[in-house]
Amino acid sequence: MSDETRDSNGAILKDGDTVTLIKDLKVKGTSTTLKRGTVVKGIRLTGDPAEIEGKAGNIKGLVLRAEFLKKA
Repeated sequence: MSDETRDSNGAILKDGDTVTLIKDLKVKGTSTTLKRGTVVKGIRLTGDPAEIEGKAGNIKGLVLRAEFLKKA
């Protein structure tokens, strides 16, 4: 099943899960960098199994690649 969203360790992600970043990521359009270990709570799955939506701190509407996340 290739339509499942999986984190970097292969765990299946679902709406509402909490994930942690495994790599520092630059946020496009801002001067902000999300640091490794940042927790993103209450994620939402998108139509693309490689991407999730969430918010971290005061940044809303983030689209993150699942390959840079691990389930918390």
